[in-house]
Amino acid sequence: MSETGKRIAELLLSTQSIQVYDERPFVFVSGRVSPVYIDCRRLLSFPEARDEILEALAQIARRDIGLDNMDVVAGGETAGIPYAAFVSHYLRKPMIYIRKNPKGYGHTNQIEGVLGEGQRVTLVEDLVTDGFSKLRFNIGVRAQKARITHCLCVFEYSSDELDLHEGKKNLGDHDISLHTLSNWDDVLNAGEDTGFFSEENRTQILDFLNDPANWGRRMGFE
Repeated sequence: MSETGKRIAELLLSTQSIQVYDERPFVFVSGRVSPVYIDCRRLLSFPEARDEILEALAQIARRDIGLDNMDVVAGGETAGIPYAAFVSHYLRKPMIYIRKNPKGYGHTNQIEGVLGEGQRVTLVEDLVTDGFSKLRFNIGVRAQKARITHCLCVFEYSSDELDLHEGKKNLGDHDISLHTLSNWDDVLNAGEDTGFFSEENRTQILDFLNDPANWGRRMGFE
């Protein structure tokens, strides 16, 4: 666990941006049922925590991506847009945002802002699970004859201890490098240190991570 990962996990916990279900579990856009929900949008309401996170994202962009390799910073509708706006300002880079689907009126744009042919896009997002929503954004970018080359994210549904890297693999298969601040190893370790998760919470989260597609069915919620 890196110091950055540990710190971001602590911020997620201290701002109550991580919620564990009480009676009914959470349902994701993908249809997966989960015992826990991570709301990185909530972090935006805490200026000090937000500053730490944005500085960490900017540091990864400078160190691991390289500013010369970034032509445009993009935010995905909707949660990625504010993070991309802050990061693009930090880095003094142009910004666009990408809709999930082209709008049905006016210019019917899927991309708002200026994106030139051949430009390299760094997508900034709050969270990545399997990566498929990011690949849908890439379809819109590719239609403009540009490409997403990197994805910069606050939290990744991954675990080194459990050998879970679905999002990184799916993005990597499309030549998109994933860079994240924190993952489940960081959160579970921080949660154990602070007593945030009960033993039952921890067991259910691990069960979910080991088989996210079927956890809800096994628990009788589907």
